[in-house]
Amino acid sequence: MIIDDAEPRPQRGALLGQLAREDLDLYSVEECRDRIALLEAEIARVKAAMEAKSARKSAAEALFNFGS
Repeated sequence: MIIDDAEPRPQRGALLGQLAREDLDLYSVEECRDRIALLEAEIARVKAAMEAKSARKSAAEALFNFGS
């Protein structure tokens, strides 16, 4: 597999920024509902990732906190 390093990697959050600037006048009511459902699913995914990271951090702190 060849990886092309000539193309820069997109910045974190760049796609979210583009999404926020998209013209919503072009969407029907049903398409807006679908968009909201997708965004809510993404929010749930991010919250789950945050919880997992927090749990790993707490476990690491408990493991390496011998003196307290």
